[in-house]
Amino acid sequence: MFLTYNLSIWGLWLILLTVFAQGFVAALAHRKQANPVPGKMDESLGHESFIFRSYRTQQNSLENLAVFVIPALLAMFIGVAPDTLAIVVWVYAIARLFHMALYYAIATNKNPSARSYFYLIGWLANLALFVIVALQLL
Repeated sequence: MFLTYNLSIWGLWLILLTVFAQGFVAALAHRKQANPVPGKMDESLGHESFIFRSYRTQQNSLENLAVFVIPALLAMFIGVAPDTLAIVVWVYAIARLFHMALYYAIATNKNPSARSYFYLIGWLANLALFVIVALQLL
């Protein structure tokens, strides 16, 4: 199974590595607050603050992680076509990277912002994954 889904597994690795790196960046940024308290965000911060943006980037990724990774693993267990799964996983992984980069780079409350489009691409990849799994189960 691991060789069959090698591309998908590498894509999942990249997704998990991205979230891991986001945690590191958020922790470093958090320490720049005056009197930082672990796990507590200064409520006065908004999108103009990199501390806020790095925290929200990681939180957004954590909120979406299980909803993508678990169905991707399920897809492997039920025998979804490896190439199809790899495309969906890599679209999601790349969309999340762009979402992260834009969230770090652009301080805006505008919605939709540039990052919103990559969030939507990731969301559509996630939806496609759910549909693919359901079709395979039928």
